[in-house]
Amino acid sequence: MREWLGQYKYRGNERYALLLGLMLDSAYLTLKKENQSAILSRKPSIIHRSWSADLLVPVPVSDSRLMERGFNQAERLADVLSRRRKVPQLPLLIRTHHTGKQSFKSRAERLADMKHAFSENPAVTTQFANWLKRKVPLNRPLQIVIIDDIYTTGSTIRACAAIIKQMVSDYGYAVEVYSLTWARS
Repeated sequence: MREWLGQYKYRGNERYALLLGLMLDSAYLTLKKENQSAILSRKPSIIHRSWSADLLVPVPVSDSRLMERGFNQAERLADVLSRRRKVPQLPLLIRTHHTGKQSFKSRAERLADMKHAFSENPAVTTQFANWLKRKVPLNRPLQIVIIDDIYTTGSTIRACAAIIKQMVSDYGYAVEVYSLTWARS
């Protein structure tokens, strides 16, 4: 896994995107099954819609990282999942500053780095508001899945989730935020 991720993410070998994306798709099916089981166990007598993500949100990379790699690996993984599961993806977040490679940092350093690393993406604010009004009824929580390549301490996911929760609540919706990553270290 380490070799594949290194080839894909650091050496620009984009042919790994489909393979890793298909593996992420398998994880999505597991997430879907677990959430459907949880819904049925809480209220088995009520018929619920099948659990499915409403929206995929890839973790953004900094401008310097994008220039270095030429692509956002989380966005490419989300593309594969979006196409396979017919779940839209939207870059709701931007990275406000470059944090350096997290793999070389301690847990405390990662947590500190991520505190203000993300914000709402102003380029998609109107698109997101219009999508919410058209697609999501107010009587149920919006189900958003944050997509990233690797989960280490969870600091990136938590920072992204906090911004997303605030954004969605500003529009008057409840939200459930999930995360899906290709690997965990």
